[in-house]
Parts: sequence; structure tokens; C-alpha cells
Amino acid sequence: MKKEYNFTKGVRGKFYRENKVQKTIRLDKEVIDYFMRLSRQSGIPYQSLINLSLRKFMAEKSSIVIKA
Repeated sequence: MKKEYNFTKGVRGKFYRENKVQKTIRLDKEVIDYFMRLSRQSGIPYQSLINLSLRKFMAEKSSIVIKA
């Protein structure tokens, strides 16, 4: 390691991306349990798995069918 570093040509915030939003949502216990199990099996955090699942739903341009 160097004793000193020169940051005069550095750009503040060059790699910063604010892409996560903290939001409280309510999910069924069964949904959380499912993703927690999947998380333990895959080693991926359960919140990331939920996010991936929602992104897949969005990418497929899926729609929710509500039957009355």
C-alpha cells in the first residue's frame, strides 16, 4: 500500500448508483418461508430472490388475472 494517494483527478460519485428503494410491503408467511428456504439452498439472500422473481414477472410482461 502506498503511504499517500492522489485523488485530485478523481470523480465523486462516478460509480454510485441509487437503484434500491426501501419500502415496506406485506407478504404472506408462506411466501416468505418459500423464499427463505430457496435462499438457504441457493446461497442468495431472500430479498434478492424476491426481487429477481418480480423482475422476471416484469420481463415476461405478465399480467394478473383477477377472477370475480
